[in-house]
Amino acid sequence: MLNTKRVGKQLAKFDFETLFIEELGWDHYSETDELLIDEARFSLSAVAEKRGMVVLLCQPGHDQPLPVYATRRKIERKVAKTRHEHLIIYIDNEQSTQVWQWVRRESGKPNACREHTYNKEQSGTSLIQKLEKLAVSFEEEESITLVDVAGRAGAAFNVEKITKKFYDKFKKEHTAFLKFIEGIAATGNREWYASIMLNRLMFVYFIQKKGFLDGDTNYLRNRMQRLQDGAGEGSFHSFYRHFLLRLFHEGLGKKTADRNSDLDALLGTVPYLNGGLFDVHELEKEYDNIQITDKAFEKLFDFFEQYQWHLDERPLRQDNEINPDVLGYIFEKYINQKQMGAYYTKEDITEYISKNTIITYIFDSAKKKCKIAFEGEQSIWQLLQKDPDRYIYDAVRKGCNRPLPDEIEAGVKVVAKRTQWNTPAPEEYALPTEIWREVVARRVHYGEIYTNLKNGELQSINDLITYNLNIRQFAQDVIENCEGPELLRAIWQAIVGRIPQKSNETLQHGITILDPTCGSGAFLFAALNILEPLYEACLDRMQIFVNELNLSGARTSPEKYNDFKKELSRVASHPNQKYFVMKSIILNNLYGVDIMAEAVEICKLRLFLKLVAQVEKSGNIEPLPDIDFNIRCGNTLVGFVSQDGVKDAIMLT
Repeated sequence: MLNTKRVGKQLAKFDFETLFIEELGWDHYSETDELLIDEARFSLSAVAEKRGMVVLLCQPGHDQPLPVYATRRKIERKVAKTRHEHLIIYIDNEQSTQVWQWVRRESGKPNACREHTYNKEQSGTSLIQKLEKLAVSFEEEESITLVDVAGRAGAAFNVEKITKKFYDKFKKEHTAFLKFIEGIAATGNREWYASIMLNRLMFVYFIQKKGFLDGDTNYLRNRMQRLQDGAGEGSFHSFYRHFLLRLFHEGLGKKTADRNSDLDALLGTVPYLNGGLFDVHELEKEYDNIQITDKAFEKLFDFFEQYQWHLDERPLRQDNEINPDVLGYIFEKYINQKQMGAYYTKEDITEYISKNTIITYIFDSAKKKCKIAFEGEQSIWQLLQKDPDRYIYDAVRKGCNRPLPDEIEAGVKVVAKRTQWNTPAPEEYALPTEIWREVVARRVHYGEIYTNLKNGELQSINDLITYNLNIRQFAQDVIENCEGPELLRAIWQAIVGRIPQKSNETLQHGITILDPTCGSGAFLFAALNILEPLYEACLDRMQIFVNELNLSGARTSPEKYNDFKKELSRVASHPNQKYFVMKSIILNNLYGVDIMAEAVEICKLRLFLKLVAQVEKSGNIEPLPDIDFNIRCGNTLVGFVSQDGVKDAIMLT
């Protein structure tokens, strides 16, 4: 556990070596790098090191100010060429300001440069919270071996196996639970209600394991035991009627101020969630005498407690771990596909379609508002020319930096010498199953792409799709490298829309993404994963514009960056930035419809869990938003129509 008082003092004293070595448990490391950026020299001295990740301190010379954002990005890029994993702390000569810069690398997302500015007058609470997480993560890494890392990587690609095992057992428990439901005559409705109850209970299991229900990570089981102890023997329907329905409808579904003392005594401290998930369901209105014996829940909880319930997005490591994505797999992959006409779409397909439609739309829209950023010598396309390999996928580049063996090289120009070309190539050159002929063809393809990029021949967003380049990384870099606010505004408005600043202005909607057969949300979650880092990059860049304006001390109009300040103030009214981003995407960008009511319920459930996952254990859950308009059951398409009558929703299926 980090001693926050000591850390606060070390930050204020700019004593980074003591902070990292004594508080965070990193290792001593001494080395100095000299960099030349735009004819200015910068010295970076190493502070500490942990498993190959280095902390570097950049202090400008006596006649230099703290480097501006554009310069800091150039420094980071140069450092990355020799130190893949690093963290850079920039300080000013007066030792009043620190800028912490690091690159966040997450599987399935573009690399993102993140910065945090700390002033000596501040408490440093938000920075200390980040350092706490950093310390914990590296405590864990201290014990990880290469075998462990390989095992985790393998588990990440084995989600289907884990899900299949969970589903096989889940299906049996669903069937068993169904038999305990009384008061619903129609078989179809009874099956539907069983799914509703299991969905609700799985949601509660996820949030109870995070301590949100009266601080009890075993809340449901303990409350059932308490109720049974109080009721005595012979009472078999007390838990469903006397506790669960009240928890759902009056506790999680009702504001705290509207609850009475008897309910508080029964439920303890539970949050108001709203969101429709715990409202009285239409089946509960139609059948007002539903009964479910306690034995059904005892059996179900025995099953649930065989698993570890995680709200985070880390890869599943063991067969007894599940996360909210499992709910989607259960519904999408293992429903009766032939009977229902439903088909599961794998993540690689949803990701490919989503990124190439969403990002294309955003850039085309931004170009209309900020044409200058897409033309000339300082256009966004220069990013492709400056660092081609950054946008060519690793699979395409595999082994291309190695010279070919002589016997293979001999056949490049002379066909008669291609005697070994149909044999498997070794791992250091080849992708799985590649033979030498395929390796050579891929190397030629890589060389052509690299040359086109280096020569500046790719000048449109469609070119990135044509050449299958990393369009997500490019979009991320464009936002992070915005030198002026105009392009950032254009991209933000393309994503989010524009709130009227004056009474005579009309609301302008951002991108709306519609899946007309959404199922449990496969395409919508792919879209969410595309939009999330773009939202965060825009907000971080806004914050940097505001910070640098404040640091400059220049006299400017009080209206400068006022729109950025308003957006950032909206973030501050939520538990954290991640929560704000998720909520904004779910409410403003995602729309889905499906004829299967159960699919829609699962989709909403997963979206709500995505929000809850962003709240710290010690935090309070906000009431969940109403997304009945966004995600609905039926065959009516939803979306927005612009003023000129052109529908601006993107359809993903």
